[in-house]
Amino acid sequence: MKYEIKELEKMAKRIRLDVMEMVYDVKDGHPGPCFSITEIVTALYFGGIINVDPENPLWMERDRFVLSKGHACPAVYSALARRGFFPSEELLTLRKIDSRIQGHPYIYKTPGIDASTGSLGNGIATAVGMAKGLKIKKDDAFVYTVIGDGEMNEGIVWEALMAASHHRLSNLIVFLDNNLWQSGGSIEDISGLNNLDERVKTFGWNTISIDGHDYTQIRDAVTAAKAQNSKPNMIVCSTVKGKGLPFTESDNSWHKRVPTDEQMVIAREILSGVSK
Repeated sequence: MKYEIKELEKMAKRIRLDVMEMVYDVKDGHPGPCFSITEIVTALYFGGIINVDPENPLWMERDRFVLSKGHACPAVYSALARRGFFPSEELLTLRKIDSRIQGHPYIYKTPGIDASTGSLGNGIATAVGMAKGLKIKKDDAFVYTVIGDGEMNEGIVWEALMAASHHRLSNLIVFLDNNLWQSGGSIEDISGLNNLDERVKTFGWNTISIDGHDYTQIRDAVTAAKAQNSKPNMIVCSTVKGKGLPFTESDNSWHKRVPTDEQMVIAREILSGVSK
């Protein structure tokens, strides 16, 4: 499946609206972290990048996807539902008892989820293991991962970077959501961990810096990553936390927040053109 850019833009609005509807309905969730990765997720699942089969989620030859920043899972749930992995009606069961879509990805419940994540840093380590396993099997599939810049504070992330470089895991493509915020404040104030592309490069990675909301740049970066076969890849994506709605953009209070009735009216008007 490969949508044109106008179709991708429309799907991104659909995913953002799904996220808001889910969070609004259950009164819990993380809209800001979902919105900063929406274009990345949209490009993966609808832009002709990730090779998966909704009719056979456990297809052995599929590419794998790991959402290391697991709290942003509503965006991925929306993409999976819209791609056909499960009915879109299930989206409004987010975080509810017996639902197949919980507050963090859970491999044993949700079709299309390849790894249980949530404890920050563990996702990228899991992805490294997956990529190594595929290399051992001489499988041509790729492992795609999304990690947050706040997540880069975790020591296990840097251990995973070293292991991936050592094993020359060129089949690993990591998207770094560099939105400059984490739950407790700005990256600069909390850790001062900047120049991430240069830091990761010193660990033996191929790094590419892009605008994480630009579909052409996302696709070109993946193409460039696949063109080399000696290093793991990190695509450092400059993003805006809360991207897509004027009242959520660059407002870190939307890291974990529920929209009001009035805000949902605005969100529906902007993201779907329909007020209800």
